[in-house]
Amino acid sequence: MYYIITGSGIQKIEEKNFWNSKNGICVLGFPEWNENHDIRSKAGIWHKAEKIHSCKIESHMDYISGTFKIPSKAKGGRDITFAIYITNGRLIILDDDGEAKAAVQKLAAGYTCRNGSTGRFLYDFLLLFIEEDLLFLEKIERDIAVIEEDVLNGRSEKFGCRMLYLKKLISRFYHYYIQLKVVMEELSANENSFFNEDGIKAFDMYKNKTEQLADETQMLREYAMQVQDVYQSEIEIKQNDVMKMLTIVTTIFLPLTLIAGWYGMNFEHMPEIEYKYSYPVVIGAGILIVAASLYYFKKKKFW
Repeated sequence: MYYIITGSGIQKIEEKNFWNSKNGICVLGFPEWNENHDIRSKAGIWHKAEKIHSCKIESHMDYISGTFKIPSKAKGGRDITFAIYITNGRLIILDDDGEAKAAVQKLAAGYTCRNGSTGRFLYDFLLLFIEEDLLFLEKIERDIAVIEEDVLNGRSEKFGCRMLYLKKLISRFYHYYIQLKVVMEELSANENSFFNEDGIKAFDMYKNKTEQLADETQMLREYAMQVQDVYQSEIEIKQNDVMKMLTIVTTIFLPLTLIAGWYGMNFEHMPEIEYKYSYPVVIGAGILIVAASLYYFKKKKFW
């Protein structure tokens, strides 16, 4: 797909007109770019697109190249990846999965751009991929709040799995926003003088947005750590309760064990052995010891 930016919007044009136009935009597939020598020759770029691992930008003598990897917001979803090449007056987008193409079509349907700026278009294009991120981060915050409430109410099943997933998700998006911030700093530096003042201001605005999103994710990381500390505290409280109960049981049965050991000695002359009521007396003493111990612990509020 080939477009040109005008004062009234984005117009679709033929390929033959694209290479003779300024402020042009084209969307190509990775195979088409890498395998079509003629297209790279017309663009004046010999660089082939490589596998995308992160968001980054590189400035060259006659062009700027960049890759973008947008983390999926759905569990188990596929990340969005695309690459861009920027020359003086042209923006080439290499689409890997159709998402970049859909974004350009969405903008083309009702787009107005001041001064026909490719920099401004690039800002609006990239903005589509973060415009709902605040709502997404709010959802993560609500998920953490639900986990916190479950922990406080004693429902901490699968806490580790649930929290680990959210922490990994937060970490991915935090690094993603930091990468976008670095990309915008590189673009706003405008070393190749490809962008006008309006485009540079747009990149600065985008950088501010990514900084805010990075701050939000950092707050979520701290919130998740606080909830994990609460969970650990609850575990320690339960462990203390178990140890307290074991201590009480041990304390109650310690004198009973002493009695059993004392009268379990095999001495020949023990007066109590021949006494008629020795057995009931020992039973009564044991019951008295247990009752007195329970009363004492209850009075001291040990249980």
